[in-house]
Amino acid sequence: MKILIRGAGEIASGVAHRLWRCGFSNILLTEIQIPLAVRRKVSFSEAVFDGSATVEGLEAIRVQRMDELFPIWQRGGIAVIVDPLCQCIGEFNPDIVVDAILAKRKMGNLKLDSWLMIALGPGFEAGHDCHCVIETNRGHDLGRLITKGTTSVNTGMPGSIMGQTHSRVLRAPTQGLLETSRQICDRVDNGSVIAHVGGIPVHAQTDGILRGLLRPGYVIGKHAKIGDIDPRSDINYCHTISDKARSIGGSVLEAILANRSGNRY
Repeated sequence: MKILIRGAGEIASGVAHRLWRCGFSNILLTEIQIPLAVRRKVSFSEAVFDGSATVEGLEAIRVQRMDELFPIWQRGGIAVIVDPLCQCIGEFNPDIVVDAILAKRKMGNLKLDSWLMIALGPGFEAGHDCHCVIETNRGHDLGRLITKGTTSVNTGMPGSIMGQTHSRVLRAPTQGLLETSRQICDRVDNGSVIAHVGGIPVHAQTDGILRGLLRPGYVIGKHAKIGDIDPRSDINYCHTISDKARSIGGSVLEAILANRSGNRY
């Protein structure tokens, strides 16, 4: 069984890791040319830059062609390919497609075909754009499988950690070049300068550990998320899959197994 996952950021990587752990090892993730994953230590998208990326013991290798996949799978790894429009889908011919871009809106026009189509978050309607959609908003319904209709709308509210929501998220004050000498895992203080965007400083609004940070050297848009401060200050959280990603990964697994058992959507 071959699985195609659109996106290779934090949530997509959590999904891939969960499926691989459960024996679904023939996995290919697609990415854009310059990925914008903030939690880079737990994102397979880093393979686009470095050729490979390892998350909790699972290695993803960047590939250029479909004939490179089987040797990687045989060695126990998974694969990442730069393919923003998912043009490889015809040649790859997956059994399952998971749209994990989390753009909060539908990107592209993948039609329901012979594969099982699972989508994550807002922008999809189960039964129309996909066979089922999974709730990604934190709260009581996180991870819920929806087989008719849509998830909740995008609230724009970051998940609360120790009472911190917007204050723990670093955003670009303007469009411009991102510059920083900070590293993921750095301890930061409220008010300290974390980065500059277009020459304008970006200040921390809480104390904690820098759990995520975009790669510097790229022009980013105004209000784009560039970093994530964890007020719990546990450095181990920088290197491990989040509770949210694990929950959503478990829901994707549920969707696959429910379909295989005959509970079709």
